[in-house]
Amino acid sequence: MIFVQLFLEFCRVGLFSVGGGLATIPFLTDLGERTGWFTSGQLADMIAISESTPGPMGVNMATYVGFSVGGHSALPGGNVLGAVVATLGLVFPSIVVILIISGFLQRFRQSKGVDAVFYGLRAASVALIAAALLQVAAIALLNTAEPGAPLPQLFNWKAIILAAVIFALVKYSPAKKLHPICFIALSALAGVVFQF
Repeated sequence: MIFVQLFLEFCRVGLFSVGGGLATIPFLTDLGERTGWFTSGQLADMIAISESTPGPMGVNMATYVGFSVGGHSALPGGNVLGAVVATLGLVFPSIVVILIISGFLQRFRQSKGVDAVFYGLRAASVALIAAALLQVAAIALLNTAEPGAPLPQLFNWKAIILAAVIFALVKYSPAKKLHPICFIALSALAGVVFQF
């Protein structure tokens, strides 16, 4: 049944994506390729929307995928049920791990072994976030051109120019004092204009 698969798939994502929402991106890329639930373009859209809406990015994406996939079931209200199941699947491992660790953490917090595990987890989360950054940059800034295409066709010049303008505004202009929601709104507007 699709809801069991949703729960198990997002349970796996939640268990191994150490480091927060950005760390879920490599796992979601793999999930989309294996299941066909969403394309890499749809994943890029989910990332953009999840980053610009309130709430944790991983939870927002799990809810969206669950809503989309649950709608394909024959059950009435499958969209909502799919959203709830996928979201619960994502957060379930964290809840279980926190409940288990909380009882032992105070007792073993001074242990060198526990410190070493936490030190290793920090490195793993940095690697997962770096992989996510590269994937998002490739989706956003590169075109999927045919092999052997001329070099200028490999780049999405509109996206590169938009990223450069936003970076300059945020870093070097008086606009850097604006609220981040202004940049999100302007980027969304530019995306709409660039589509036409």
